Amino acid sequence: MRLSRREWTIAAGLILAFLVPLTVTLLLTGSEAASPKPQAKAAPVAMHRLVLPINTDDPTTMRALISTALNLPKYYQERNEAFTIEVVAYNAGVHMLRADTSPVKDMLRILRTVNSNIRFVVCDATKLGMERQEGRPVTLIDGVDIVPSGPGRIIELQEAGWSYIRS
Repeated sequence: MRLSRREWTIAAGLILAFLVPLTVTLLLTGSEAASPKPQAKAAPVAMHRLVLPINTDDPTTMRALISTALNLPKYYQERNEAFTIEVVAYNAGVHMLRADTSPVKDMLRILRTVNSNIRFVVCDATKLGMERQEGRPVTLIDGVDIVPSGPGRIIELQEAGWSYIRS
């Protein structure tokens, strides 16, 4: 059976009607369709950072701060999320980190053994004022760092995205 010229023209038109849109679609999306879809990146482990200020020599307030510093890391550890704390002492709070006046020295030692991601800092301006007033050097508990300004350090940490909880 032979096809007439008219049947050939109709067949060619139908083929072109199908192939032209298909070709245009493939040309416009070809590189995207040919490449594999990007793999979803693993979500980065959340890093939680907390600054805890202490500006009073009240042992009850410091024990509340220590309780926070003990319990929050457990919460985030259960969620497999990193957590770090910086305790900033200024004004009367420096007494909490002094070797001669701290009523919570032993608790701080325990806290350090339980939570290695904790840093204690003391306001140098307050420390120098205490030294002038007492007429002798102020000795801090081992491992305590000094910053020029306690409140200034808190502001810097908050501006860098750290959370702030007041005890």
